[in-house]
Amino acid sequence: MAHVLESGLEFLERDNPNGLPCVRGYNIIGGQLTSASDGGTFESTNPARLTDCLGVFPHSTKEDVHTALDSAAAAFPGWAATPAPTRGQVIGNMGRLLMEHKDAIVALETREIGKTLKESGGSVQEAIDTCLFFQSEGRRLYGQTVNSELPNKELSTYRRPLGVCGIINACNFPAAVPFWKMIPAIMCGNTCVWKSPQDAPLLSFALARIMHEAGLPDGVINVVHGKGSTTGQLLVDAVDEGKVNKISFTGSTAVGKMIGEVCGRNLVSCSLELGGKNPLVVMPSADIDNALAGAYWSGFGTAGQRCTSLGNLIVHQDIYDDFLEKYMEMVKSTSIGDSMRHDDVLYGPMLSEKYATDFLADVKGLESQGATELAGGGRITEDNKPGNFQGDPEEGVYLWPHVYAGVTEEMDCFHDEIFGPAVTIVKANDFDHALHLANASPYGLSSAIYTNDRMEAYRFKTEMKAGMTSINNSTTGAEAHLPFGGVKNSGNGTRESGIWVIEAYSYWHAINDELSGKLQLAQMDVDEIEIEEADVDWTSLA
Repeated sequence: MAHVLESGLEFLERDNPNGLPCVRGYNIIGGQLTSASDGGTFESTNPARLTDCLGVFPHSTKEDVHTALDSAAAAFPGWAATPAPTRGQVIGNMGRLLMEHKDAIVALETREIGKTLKESGGSVQEAIDTCLFFQSEGRRLYGQTVNSELPNKELSTYRRPLGVCGIINACNFPAAVPFWKMIPAIMCGNTCVWKSPQDAPLLSFALARIMHEAGLPDGVINVVHGKGSTTGQLLVDAVDEGKVNKISFTGSTAVGKMIGEVCGRNLVSCSLELGGKNPLVVMPSADIDNALAGAYWSGFGTAGQRCTSLGNLIVHQDIYDDFLEKYMEMVKSTSIGDSMRHDDVLYGPMLSEKYATDFLADVKGLESQGATELAGGGRITEDNKPGNFQGDPEEGVYLWPHVYAGVTEEMDCFHDEIFGPAVTIVKANDFDHALHLANASPYGLSSAIYTNDRMEAYRFKTEMKAGMTSINNSTTGAEAHLPFGGVKNSGNGTRESGIWVIEAYSYWHAINDELSGKLQLAQMDVDEIEIEEADVDWTSLA
């Protein structure tokens, strides 16, 4: 087995259309490059050019997952004992290496999952920002000192790491989200086993190598590749076997609930960042052009493949017709294609064939529910393509933008997340009705309102049941120093990013340091303070 830093990339003989190589990928366990124990593999292909193979990767088995967990457990004592500022320095090195190689990583992300170069740049920059933020947190991993109720006693608190963390993230943000999870995890002194997204293994492999180049000790972060239903499930199953102290998951609500059940019965902490049906409200006082831009980007940026993408577009009845007409003009002008070959496309392909298939199944029955299709068309082909499609649609997995109007609260499509380029439009009678509709979804991740009425903005941010709310901005977008996460079916209350995420990867350890040399019992040995009654006739003062 080769050490991750002692081995160059191995290339397979593939006739890729763009001339780029197909890589032989490996798991990284204890700093060693390893194959699956049974030799199983799977391929990563470019969704914009399905004949472009990025790499062949191990389909990890139970033996591989458990070996990675054992490696993380062995590395934990030494890493936990490493001073937090030193851990922060390693994380800072990661950020600087990401900056140095940013252009190559951005191009790799776009090639592997089809996001536009601009969006991939944002994802990688978020990973950089996370590293730079948490580098300094190594010198601010604060506890507290607390005054005791007894003399000659010191009370204090410390943050302690949880242990071995299982990391599972979706492929739509394959650079930003794993760094959201693993950087605060290792900052707190934990070690990790990372199940890479099955549609972004090469990018994950590259990021893990950068982490090791930054000075990360072997075994602190271990990477196993494979499918979510197999390798990911094996990592979750290991909670029942006592090998995992924390699971952090980004993905569907159904899978998140299953993970929550497994962790709950084992009293193991879990962070669940799940789906959304995010509302965006447009009121008559809004800057309509700004609202149109926000609603357009929220719905169709990343081909709608964000957990924060716009779900229900809620428009006040007084501006509904005019807004809808302008919105549809924007939708029909959408430029779609491979941003590695064409400039100024709004979105590229779906993340994979599976995501396209699931999306088409989700929108198939919307009209039978009573919704009116204003834009659609399903999968883009040579004989079925928008006027602004760039390139050859047969090369990849591309979808039309879909818009459905006449949606009401009684319809399933009002409540169900549709992961892809689809927006459902709802008419609101007034502000109270719009607020009700925004809160009526079973999800509670992101939300937005466009209004220049200060009371409407105040009430919306106060009464909205969501983890995140934007005023005069889109439903999408996150910054490395602000908490990210949702409520209701969008998550279990934990947060990614900022100082708040530290709570998810550490526990409080209370220290009672007795200096008196004798047994002192709290609440029992505290001197009582007698109250002296003043000789005052209080009734005379009334």
